[in-house]
Amino acid sequence: MSLLSLFSVSLTLNNHTILNDVSFDVAQGEVIGLIGPNGSGKTTLFNLLSGFLKPTSGSILFKDENITNVIPSKRARLGFGRVFQHFGIFRDMTLEENVRVALEALPRDKRKELGNMDELVDATLDMALLKPYAKKKAGSLSGGQMRLLEIARTLTSGKELFLLDEPTAGVSPKMTHQVADMISKLKQQGKTVLIIEHDLPFIAQICDRVIVLDVGKVVLSGNPTEVRDSEELKEIYFG
Repeated sequence: MSLLSLFSVSLTLNNHTILNDVSFDVAQGEVIGLIGPNGSGKTTLFNLLSGFLKPTSGSILFKDENITNVIPSKRARLGFGRVFQHFGIFRDMTLEENVRVALEALPRDKRKELGNMDELVDATLDMALLKPYAKKKAGSLSGGQMRLLEIARTLTSGKELFLLDEPTAGVSPKMTHQVADMISKLKQQGKTVLIIEHDLPFIAQICDRVIVLDVGKVVLSGNPTEVRDSEELKEIYFG
């Protein structure tokens, strides 16, 4: 059974078609890379999946429930977690406070499932290799460390489906490996991840499947090796 299914999803804004007849399934525990040139509709697709935009036509199912018109907060309660392209951390709060605020925003029953809050905060910072900076303001971190903090606190929130928008943007090569390790841990837990990314070697390292968007359409789908070696991908990127 698919965890997430898109059926002929299209979006038109101001008479401009941004997404056109997008359909694909995502299985439980699958890690999928979403790639394509700038302007191909990748982040717009994430906005549809998160509920910030509604499709002009088509439908979105999550666990066989139609969520096409469900608001973002309810999607979060259903199990959606998202890391945005731009930092969403509170720079004037400590790292501990950043993680605690994110966890305390969860429904009461979900917080109880996750266990002791202090231990979870420590585990989250440890996952991101940021525990030594727990008492420091988040604004004092490097860009790469901020990214790791944002990803780690999302990954420990008990979600089932994670949408990561360019998780390696502004991250050093060393920290890119740490991001890959966190995503691998999610996969080991049976979680499901969709990743927008321009770093093709990173995508090839961690993804089970790659979906290519171009001018709002799915033009290619397959395992990382198949997609990397396809003439169609070369045509899209290099003409």
